[in-house]
Amino acid sequence: MIPKECKRLAEVDFPIAVVSRHSAREKSIRHGHPSTLHLWWARRPLAACRAMLLALLLPDPCDPNCPDDFKVEARALLSKLIRDVGKEDSELRKALLKFIGDFANWDYAAKPTYLEVGRGLVKAAHGEETPLVVDPFAGGGSIPLEALRLGCDAFASDLNPVACLILKVMLEDIPRYGPGLADELRKAGAEIKKQAEKELSQYYPPDPDGATPIAYLWARTVRCESPNCGAEIPLVRSFWLCKKANRARALRYKVRRPRGMTPHIEFEVFEPTSASDIPAPTVKQGNATCPACQRVLAVDRVRVQLGAQHGGADAIFDGNARVGGAQLIAVVTLKNGDPGRHYRAASTADYEPVRDAQRHLAELVESNSDGRRHPCAVPDEEISTNELRRISVPLYGMKTWGDLFTARQKIALWNIGSAIEHCEAPELREPLGLAFDGTIDRNAALATWRPQADQEKVEHVFARQALGMCWDFAEAVPVSTSTGSFEDRVEVICRTIAALATWARPDAIASGQVEAADAANSPLPDDGSDVWFTDPPYYDAVPYAHLSDFFYVWLRRSLGYGSSKLFGSDVSPKSSEIVVDRPHSLSSSTKGVEHYERAMAKSFAEGRRVLRDTGVGSVVFAHKTTEGWEALLSGLIQGGWTITGSWPVATEMSARLNARETASLATSVHLVCRPRPEAAEVGDWAEVFRELPNRIGNWMERLSAEGVHGADLVFACIGPAMEIYSRYRRVEDAEGRPIPLGGDPEATEPYQRGFLAYVWEIVGRTALGQVLGTAEARARNGAAGALEEDARLTALFLWTIQSTASNGSDADENDAETDDVDDEDEAGGGTTKKGLTLIFDVVRRFSQPLGIHLDNWEGRIIETKKGIVRLLPIRERAESLLGEDGASGAAEIIERSRGGPLNYEFGFMGKAKPESAPRRRAGRSPLQKGEGRGVRSDEAPALAPGTTTLDRVHIAMLLQASGKANALRTMLKAEAERGPDFLRLANALSALYPRDSEEKRLLDAMLLAMPK
Repeated sequence: MIPKECKRLAEVDFPIAVVSRHSAREKSIRHGHPSTLHLWWARRPLAACRAMLLALLLPDPCDPNCPDDFKVEARALLSKLIRDVGKEDSELRKALLKFIGDFANWDYAAKPTYLEVGRGLVKAAHGEETPLVVDPFAGGGSIPLEALRLGCDAFASDLNPVACLILKVMLEDIPRYGPGLADELRKAGAEIKKQAEKELSQYYPPDPDGATPIAYLWARTVRCESPNCGAEIPLVRSFWLCKKANRARALRYKVRRPRGMTPHIEFEVFEPTSASDIPAPTVKQGNATCPACQRVLAVDRVRVQLGAQHGGADAIFDGNARVGGAQLIAVVTLKNGDPGRHYRAASTADYEPVRDAQRHLAELVESNSDGRRHPCAVPDEEISTNELRRISVPLYGMKTWGDLFTARQKIALWNIGSAIEHCEAPELREPLGLAFDGTIDRNAALATWRPQADQEKVEHVFARQALGMCWDFAEAVPVSTSTGSFEDRVEVICRTIAALATWARPDAIASGQVEAADAANSPLPDDGSDVWFTDPPYYDAVPYAHLSDFFYVWLRRSLGYGSSKLFGSDVSPKSSEIVVDRPHSLSSSTKGVEHYERAMAKSFAEGRRVLRDTGVGSVVFAHKTTEGWEALLSGLIQGGWTITGSWPVATEMSARLNARETASLATSVHLVCRPRPEAAEVGDWAEVFRELPNRIGNWMERLSAEGVHGADLVFACIGPAMEIYSRYRRVEDAEGRPIPLGGDPEATEPYQRGFLAYVWEIVGRTALGQVLGTAEARARNGAAGALEEDARLTALFLWTIQSTASNGSDADENDAETDDVDDEDEAGGGTTKKGLTLIFDVVRRFSQPLGIHLDNWEGRIIETKKGIVRLLPIRERAESLLGEDGASGAAEIIERSRGGPLNYEFGFMGKAKPESAPRRRAGRSPLQKGEGRGVRSDEAPALAPGTTTLDRVHIAMLLQASGKANALRTMLKAEAERGPDFLRLANALSALYPRDSEEKRLLDAMLLAMPK
């Protein structure tokens, strides 16, 4: 056994860059990956979990308390993969870290030699007693699965029933039944499909020419409210059907205007020659544009009309004729002997099976109440309005979960679910439930059609961690063999079972233990686990319970009412879920920050209770708000833990939607923890504060070398800072006043300001010192040699927005976000402006201690709305910098100042600028023409007071953009003779702006024109 005093490898070193590369790459791996069993939100990559678990389980060979027998056995095991391990302890540590990095590779995860070495190392460290790894927020199961891979016992629990179902299949069923489970599942799936085809074929008939439909493309509709129009507006966000270069297809429409009748829209499929041939969307930002009269129906009226249709997913019939509701705009088919997808416009005949399905559904709902089943055959449970930020469909009339599905989809899903319920093999019902959920995810009226050349298919509902409005949607054919069919999902799960069973064999590894349990009330005994490793909920980021109800309500029906302990209630439990529900007028939730901190503290205290004195813990966190971090750390400290290590691992995709031009984190920070001794000392604030700058500075240097940048680096620095703070039971100042973790960042006294405010200040100063120089790092209220506030704010903003090096992989179906879903339901209309963005609290935490007054720069270089700060793009600054005449007028002014640098400086630059410049009205140029003077005068005009170095750099960039070469050369010559500030700032900004940004391009071109 590892002695209590011996440090674990994770507390001294970790192969950040290598593990990050493998973790990020794993997002693009689909076939056989455990994530394909079932969607779960914010799932951790297996590579990161496997690597961190090994580092937590293994002792540091360089620690004097490391057992000698472990070193001997470790060298023998590692020699199977590494040629020369070396005799020194430092060489053994290096070899162990190399193995951990290599084993993080998905390609080696099931290799017999790597499994043998990994399990052998764990056994050498822990002896004959198999270590127990506990994860109380197990979710998608990455951590406990990797514990099993390494030969450990695993206990996984979660409050959410859907998560528990995933865990049971992955950690209990697959190890227990082995590869044979996949064979039996295929047989059962084929039987269910055969039965479903019999019952459902009438609702998915083949075309008269023999073609087989695999998807129906629909658009919700509203009526134009313009006088003398009243046309039905199909809400279509994109008319593309297929973007393959050699067989592009799209829709276009014609407006028919029968005399004395309302105009109506007819669609046809055509072959576009370029993107300009594609019609403009009829809905944008929630506002609908009528194709007949071009009048715009505002988003609030769109909501009212769709609300009257319960969301508008179903067509409305009067007798046999469609008179409103959803409109079928195209059908996707397969033809025998003709490869690829084919597209045709919808016909009247396509509505007949839809009408029949609606009639059948009404009969089913009325007749299906035999006392054993739920009174309603399809989901009638209400959708909670507590999470409108993420589940905004109730705003459009979708009040129950059944409203998210068309009548035909409800009939099909009920049929498949009933067959699963009556499956006689109990070991197959849970895996079949996962396949059923995968079918549901592509058979709802929120699924979309993906026209990309390499992925022409029905896209799943959860392209984001949300359920927002989807104006036009794709209806898959669940009894086909294509994407969205039950057969397809069964096969995906069977491949995953087969892949896991290659190493999770009953004779090689025990199965895990899964239990539905509250993390704050663990069923485990005291002092029983060796590793407590978890990825807790991210504050207010993901409403897991609310989202999982999408699956839960159908699982209740397919896995049987009352026969499953997991699905005994109407919806998933929410009262004990540890998340923050943001308040709004329709919310009844009381789960705020205090609830989160209190519940987290209880969970962490439970983790400390079940962990042995010799054990170690780790907590993963990737939230991007300071409030989220403070709440988590507060719970950790209150729970009795001390942080002993901190490692950021790149686990997210930079290509996902919410990462573009924002400070979304690409890394997840893995905090390594130990139970804090009951007799821990009281810390002296002066000593803690003295140690903090060097600790943060050294860590920033290390992480920068590992490719960690920007916001990822900022939050990664919290861990090492907390190592200092959390080692004490509390920290006090000279007067005995405790220094809290958080506080008022604008206060001056440490006991009011809080520890984390100083962490943010030191990180900000260190970053400014790196990008602008030491004067800027010291600057507050005007330090000698420092650039003005706006330059410091811009540099710090751009530094924070930098992302950790991306992997360049394709989007992952579980975690990536796409542009396919319109967000107007959440934004409430309006247009999204361009520009880099940061959360206001992050900007405030950096700027305030550095003497940057945000109010002075509002409307000038930043814009703040709804808690988000946007850095104004240079194009938006053009009029305020150059006036209404723009670059042409500015160029003429500058060119008339060619008499020499003195004339240019005196006339153009004006007086010295104050450190805090006053706000300038939009449209007023710093190039002041005066009355009857200016461009036509021999005397060069002056700039308005307050023009800064950043202003001058931006003016030069705008001249570059406008091709005013002569004026630009004149200005750059004067700036070169003026001093180094202009060039210093321009070079710094060039290094900070995103590589593909217009600003970066203009700066680089401008710098080439600087006088040598």
